[in-house]
Amino acid sequence: MPQVTITIAGQTYRVACAEGEEGHLEGLAASYDARIEEMRAAFGEIGDLRLHVMAAIAQADELHETKRRVAALEAEVAALNSINASRDERLERIESRLAEGVQMAAKRIEDLARSLNGAGQGATG
Repeated sequence: MPQVTITIAGQTYRVACAEGEEGHLEGLAASYDARIEEMRAAFGEIGDLRLHVMAAIAQADELHETKRRVAALEAEVAALNSINASRDERLERIESRLAEGVQMAAKRIEDLARSLNGAGQGATG
């Protein structure tokens, strides 16, 4: 199992990860380290443990908000899909009625052509 070396708040850690996840883990660690540095810049030296907790809560809050937004977007997509399905059903009904109308018109034209042919033959015969 691969291992990567990450640095968070000046401390170096050796962490195992799944094959191919090294870069992802390094990116996560860098993001968390940057968050701690933001907190340190905003609040000063208030203790490493407190900075870690505040950074973790801030990232957990972002994750929670992201999940909420994803759920809202998924609901919106589902609603749009439902509207599209309803629209497709209406379109199919309209197309079916139109096809029936065209068939009825074609039958009427054929009947009229037959009657005209019959009338024409009776006049010449």
